[in-house]
Amino acid sequence: MAARFDLARQVADAVLFEGYVLYPYRASAAKNKLRWQFGVLVPPAWGADSAEHSFQRTEVLMEPRSGAELSVELRFLHAQRRTVQRSLDDGRFETVTALELPDRVLVPWDEGTEERVTLVAAVTELAGDGLTVPFSVPAREETEPVHDADGHLVGRLVRRSEELNGLVRVTASDIDGPYATMRLAATVENTSTWSPEGAADRDAALPRSLVAAHLLLGLGAGSFLSMTDPPEWAKGAVAACRNEHAWPVLAGEPGRADVVLSSPIILEDHPAIAPESPGALYDSLEIDEILALRTAALTDQEKREARGTDPRAAEVIDLAESMPPEVLERLHGAVRALREVTGPGPTPPPDLVPDVPGAQPGAPWWDPESDRSVDPVRDRITVEGRSVGAGSRVLLKPGKRRTDAQDLFLHGRSAHVEAVLHDVDGGVHLAVTVEGDPGVDIRRAQGRFLYFQPDEVAPLEDT
Repeated sequence: MAARFDLARQVADAVLFEGYVLYPYRASAAKNKLRWQFGVLVPPAWGADSAEHSFQRTEVLMEPRSGAELSVELRFLHAQRRTVQRSLDDGRFETVTALELPDRVLVPWDEGTEERVTLVAAVTELAGDGLTVPFSVPAREETEPVHDADGHLVGRLVRRSEELNGLVRVTASDIDGPYATMRLAATVENTSTWSPEGAADRDAALPRSLVAAHLLLGLGAGSFLSMTDPPEWAKGAVAACRNEHAWPVLAGEPGRADVVLSSPIILEDHPAIAPESPGALYDSLEIDEILALRTAALTDQEKREARGTDPRAAEVIDLAESMPPEVLERLHGAVRALREVTGPGPTPPPDLVPDVPGAQPGAPWWDPESDRSVDPVRDRITVEGRSVGAGSRVLLKPGKRRTDAQDLFLHGRSAHVEAVLHDVDGGVHLAVTVEGDPGVDIRRAQGRFLYFQPDEVAPLEDT
């Protein structure tokens, strides 16, 4: 089961650190001041007066075989406060808001340490009241000396974490149906007795909370049923399951159904990390490219602040600076899940060829000769009585119907038409580059154009 959990844990890690530190990866950024948004199980006394919860409940259907064991792994982050202190001449330390070093700027920050609670039990032990496992994480305080480039002590980091208490309760019961199916219920609770004093805010509750809490459930023998796409006979039983503040999906290797990931974030069955992703950027996988480019474009001072914010932020900076061009190019896009891969024509790069059952290795996924009725380079349309196509000059006049803020800045600018494109609904779009744009060669090389409809341009004299 450990090996099966390892595969599912790749996605679970993304859940654990979702939004942990966001671009531009500095503590001073406004969006990094309000943190820990997913799967936060707060102390009951705090949850009673807030919109947050002190528990999460997962219910799934399973078909265990005789003698099956259930493995449960609870994972969460424990927030610890990091303060920064400067060394004084008399050997004492004073707390400061920042400590300047040549390669980074150390600032106060809430770090997250990963915690795990595990249990293994025979399915037969889960009947009735089931199994309850309490756990406790003790309060801790530790210091880390900070030295300058010459090895002199210039300060220290003081990390403090509060005591945290909780429990995991697991029960299983038979359900009516044509097969030997059981309902498995797993509850995670924060049982801290801490009570806010006076006007205590969320920052006071967070060090005593389970952050990004989620469960991995594994059957040693048997399988789980999909909660999003169950068989017809099980739909009624699935609808009767009660999942609160958690979303269970099948996880691990596609085709298997012996591992479930119950996440505070909505996922699909068998979620997976994109193979093109170069590493954790703590945002969303579909914007890895723009995050990498923007991170590489930070100033040296901004990078120093990011490196001093958190070790994980420093890793992101190092990743963006060391990423080779071929890795960055892979982030530009990939074609997946096409149903057919047949026909002659140019073969795309290997990383752009979808994995389609029955497809021939290296076969092209699109045949440009299959539809001779369209040609983006040669097609022309009529605008205000004049023929417009690739190479034409036009005046941009975006309208109010579908214009965004960036289009408004281009009102009145002249542009070159690069292609005439037709969509499946019969619409026509003009791909253009703006005259005077210093990045026009890059846009053409990468096929990244601006798009306007015919009524948003006016023809100009060609040069």
